Amino acid sequence: MKVYLVGGAVRDELLGRPVGERDWVVVGSTPEEMLKAGFQQVGRDFPVFLHPDTREEHALARTERKTGPGYRGFELRYSPDVTLEEDLMRRDLTINAMARDADGTLIDPCGGSGDLESRTLRHVSEAFNEDPVRILRVARFLARYQPAGFTVAPETLARMRAMTAAGEVDALVPERVWQETDRALGEAAPEAWLRVLHDCGALARILPELEALYGVPQPEQWHPEIDTGLHMELVLQSTAALTPEPRIRFAALMHDLGKGTTPRSVWPRHIGHEQRGVPLIRAVAERLRVPVDYRELAELASLWHGQAHRAKELRPRTILKMLEGCDALRRPQRFRELLVACEADYRGRGGRRHRPYPQAELLRRAQDAALAATLPAADREGLAGEEIGEKLRRRRLEALRALAAQAKT
Repeated sequence: MKVYLVGGAVRDELLGRPVGERDWVVVGSTPEEMLKAGFQQVGRDFPVFLHPDTREEHALARTERKTGPGYRGFELRYSPDVTLEEDLMRRDLTINAMARDADGTLIDPCGGSGDLESRTLRHVSEAFNEDPVRILRVARFLARYQPAGFTVAPETLARMRAMTAAGEVDALVPERVWQETDRALGEAAPEAWLRVLHDCGALARILPELEALYGVPQPEQWHPEIDTGLHMELVLQSTAALTPEPRIRFAALMHDLGKGTTPRSVWPRHIGHEQRGVPLIRAVAERLRVPVDYRELAELASLWHGQAHRAKELRPRTILKMLEGCDALRRPQRFRELLVACEADYRGRGGRRHRPYPQAELLRRAQDAALAATLPAADREGLAGEEIGEKLRRRRLEALRALAAQAKT
């Protein structure tokens, strides 16, 4: 039995990045021997074991053979005679197909270290074509490593396009699509994920609502970048600079879906796109099993981003309606997250990435003023439920009017 450190831990160590989980490949062993040594088996499709002390995953070296469409149609072979090189050759990218032995010697049969130096994401072999999840993984790795100068090798992008054209992406299950999407949104450059999926055609298969935005024009006065798809890329770039939270990034990404349904005859105007976007967001959420809190924040971003941008023009009564419509007084933190998504939308436009967005601070102060306007027990005496609510609402409106008057002085 020989044990090798493999995959991401080797890659990130060579890149000088923090090493998270460590995965190991075991060569020359059997499931029975692993169990006898005290390992705990956890894999269903193939033998993966937890180390009795470190609890790190140890997988038996294996090979794979495609037997059907999608990523579930595989025949696996694991036995003591499978070599480390055979195991590494089945991996997705060369930078993930390196190993270290017990002495620390680097084993790199696929040229991963060279691709790290040239900052290239390159597939290992023909086996790349057999698993459509690898398209999503390449997009996610580009989102992680593009700030370090990485690009996708042209031949790898060509394979991704061919796989999409062959219908492989259609076999992906929603849970896996969402898992990769959520992880990509949390990376340093999520806009790179969106761009490469668009370039290879996969976006049209997994998120057609987003693909529909490419080629849709917007008024140049407000959107110098014009193309709504490009706007989404810039919005993701801006959101990544504002927050690491994938939920907020998802909301910003979804906020303009309604523009994809605007009739060509009225381009570049998009009247009512805020409301039209809500059923599209719900369709995405239902199809991909998106968490409820993600969906709810995205719906608010779709409905209210226009009002947020006009905050300086709104009357106190309109601002109160916005706070009530967003449930900002019962869920104050979510409203703050909404404002981040709105700021990302404002900055996600050609040449406006670093412009100030005072609307967010104005609305935060309005929220604080409304929250501070309370109704003590003495003021509720003799009032019924609806009367109490109406009096509290009037008090909040008075607070917002006082805030507006203060801003003018």
